[in-house]
Amino acid sequence: MNDRYKISPGCVYNINYHFVWCPKYRKSILTGSVASDLKELIEKKAEELDIEIGGFEIMPDHIHLFVSAKPTLPVHYIVQQFKGFTSHELRNKYEHLRKKLPTLWSRSYYAGTAGFVSDTVIKNYIANQKGK
Repeated sequence: MNDRYKISPGCVYNINYHFVWCPKYRKSILTGSVASDLKELIEKKAEELDIEIGGFEIMPDHIHLFVSAKPTLPVHYIVQQFKGFTSHELRNKYEHLRKKLPTLWSRSYYAGTAGFVSDTVIKNYIANQKGK
C-alpha cells in the first residue's frame, strides 16, 4: 500500500471531504482569539473522532475544512460534531457571541468529496483564501 490509501479493519479507503460553513447571518466574528480558539477546538475534535485534517482556513465570516475520515463516519455526523462542539465551547467562553447571535453557526453547510487527484487543488484553494 502507498500513502494514497488508509487501512482500517475490513476496508481500505481514501475518503476526503471539503466542508465550508458560516456563522449565523454570515457575521464577521471569526477573528483574533475567537479564531485561535476555534482552530484549537477543531483540532481537538478531529483527534477525538480520528479524523485527519488536510488543511483548513478560518476566514472572518466562514471556515474551510479539508479532512480525511473513515467510511464509518457519515458526512452529516462529522459536520454536526465540529459545529456543535465549537459552538458550545466558544459561546461559553465569549459572552459577545451569545449576545450577538441566537446560535453561532448557520444551519447550512457545504460538503464536497475529493479523490486523491484533486485534494492538492482543494488544499491550495484553502491555503490561498487569506490572500483574496
